[in-house]
Amino acid sequence: MVVWIRMRNITTLAVGTAAGLFAYYYQHFQKKQSVVNNSWTNSNVQLSETALWNVDWDCREPHSLVRPLKNETPQEQNRYNIDLESMRTTATRHIILVRHGEYLDTGEKDVTHHLTDRGKKQSKYTGKRLKELDIKWEKIVVSTMTRAQETADVLLKEIDYNPKVIKHCSFIREGAPIPPQPPVGHWRPEKSFYRDGARIEAGFRKYFHRAYPSEKGETYTLIVGHGNVIRYFVCRALQFPAEAWLRMNINHGSITWLTINPSGNVSIRYLGDTGFMPPKYLTNRIPRETKSV
Repeated sequence: MVVWIRMRNITTLAVGTAAGLFAYYYQHFQKKQSVVNNSWTNSNVQLSETALWNVDWDCREPHSLVRPLKNETPQEQNRYNIDLESMRTTATRHIILVRHGEYLDTGEKDVTHHLTDRGKKQSKYTGKRLKELDIKWEKIVVSTMTRAQETADVLLKEIDYNPKVIKHCSFIREGAPIPPQPPVGHWRPEKSFYRDGARIEAGFRKYFHRAYPSEKGETYTLIVGHGNVIRYFVCRALQFPAEAWLRMNINHGSITWLTINPSGNVSIRYLGDTGFMPPKYLTNRIPRETKSV
């Protein structure tokens, strides 16, 4: 009897030790899996939390849209699974952003900021390029600022669209979305960040999200807006630091194309593309004086 008890204790100890070792090595292996080796160094760097992709960035993961489980009964599990499937999207969304054409910054009011002759021709080239892409537009959104409205007036004459899909939006008016990093010494519009930041962020949340479950195939949204807003949207959509928006530059009349997959993953196809314009029409800053081009 004593021998049997000793054997049982030894067996229990062995099983417990084995289980403990398995748990240790499993956790150790999992931890090693999350370590990334920088290709340009010999050091191991733990993957930063800020570098991890937030799958539910648009709050449209199915589990975020359905009522949680009340209990563990088969009926409730079945209800939950059906609800999950009903909220799963299969469509891909394409968002094409166009920066307005070159304009003359004369006067203190927006109504005086009209496109230059070159800005109108830039807009025409952009419209022709969009026409060549042969896109069926689900939605066309235009900033309410004068230069964006005039850009849209020109380029829309070049493409096919249903007038009912046009929306005019004040959320995407030009502004300073967030203090940039690195800071720009000669430019400190602190008041603008408080005034514009929340509005521009609201514009991002309104237009950037995965497709609705009811949508099928691929959908295309055209947004005619402004350089600061587009650059901020790119950073937010790709989950780059939003403060990096001023590190990139895009030309007047340029096309930026972002794709949102059903999984919620986002990719960029074009960033500030103006390869369809002759070089003499390439500009990105407000001119000090204008000449006919």
